[in-house]
Amino acid sequence: MTRPGPAAAGPRTGHLVGSFLLVVASALAVSLASPVATVVLGVVLLGVLHAVLELRYLAGRFSAQALRLGRPFLRLVVLLLAGIVISRLLGGLVGRPGNVAEILLGYAIIAVSVNRVLERRHWVPAWALTGLALAASLLWPAHHFVALAHLHLAAVVIFLWEWSRRLPSRRARRVFRSVQVGWAVVLPLLILAGYADAWLGTDATFVRSLVGDGHSVVAGAQPPGGAGTITSARFLAVFAFLQSMHLLTWVVFFPRWAPDAAADLEERLPWLTGARVWAIGFLAAAALAVLLVSDYPHGVVVHDALTSPHVYVEVPLVLALLGRRRTPDRASQSAGAGAQGRDEGGQNLLATTAEATYGRGKHQERR
Repeated sequence: MTRPGPAAAGPRTGHLVGSFLLVVASALAVSLASPVATVVLGVVLLGVLHAVLELRYLAGRFSAQALRLGRPFLRLVVLLLAGIVISRLLGGLVGRPGNVAEILLGYAIIAVSVNRVLERRHWVPAWALTGLALAASLLWPAHHFVALAHLHLAAVVIFLWEWSRRLPSRRARRVFRSVQVGWAVVLPLLILAGYADAWLGTDATFVRSLVGDGHSVVAGAQPPGGAGTITSARFLAVFAFLQSMHLLTWVVFFPRWAPDAAADLEERLPWLTGARVWAIGFLAAAALAVLLVSDYPHGVVVHDALTSPHVYVEVPLVLALLGRRRTPDRASQSAGAGAQGRDEGGQNLLATTAEATYGRGKHQERR
């Protein structure tokens, strides 16, 4: 079994924040100028690769805690994810029945996760919010998928927030987290409010051979019934911007600044090295890119179906991170990491994810 190497050196805060701001500005400019091309090229070039890298990061970063949830629970989640893939494929063929099946399976993942990853005191509000959201999703399924797409793109901020715990000071963490809230929340709201209308572009010439006039792209990024309006253009620009930041975060940021996150995964599966994961991602991306270029509408259906697991696998992790019980100091966090299972009081099984040991550091502590 391979022994993990030393943990990656921590980044300089000024350099990190400056680089992130530069990426935000570039992604915003491109997304406003040509949102259709930005969305299409993002899917073709980085869609599959980012899904593979995200699953690798999540599997490595949270694998030790996830195993404590129990193999029956994990097998059930995998079964539900397989059902979602099938439902997504059927949705492109039969329409509403397949979409409803995906909605129900998606909420089933939430249902089986609440009692496993949240503390008991959070169960009632979690069930109440889940019930309301399910009712709304079944009543407006088309709106459900638009909301799911936007929320998934912005949800990466939760993992960036958790990663920032490894930054050296409270001030550094606050600055970094402020940048994340800025691009994921503030800028999209400003675009939707019309403050970027003067820079909105609608030209789809660069990708016209793939998507025609771009109506199919617009339809997937905005609430139904708004085609051809300024609201439609704003939603598309927001979607293009969030997608760009989402893709770059998983393909560039986490591989660069958290290369040690997958140490647990590589220890359990030594044949699944980082180089092989990248190779798998590139080969899968190239194969799907051929399909997207030859038949973009059908290619998108296949792409969405194959990459849908990485959307839903975030659900229990996000629930656990949002419902995490704060501990007074790092010593108590480390002590909590040794606890086995959820206690009678409903302790959060993934609470130890707050400890930013990131794989190799954790293995060093064990030694």
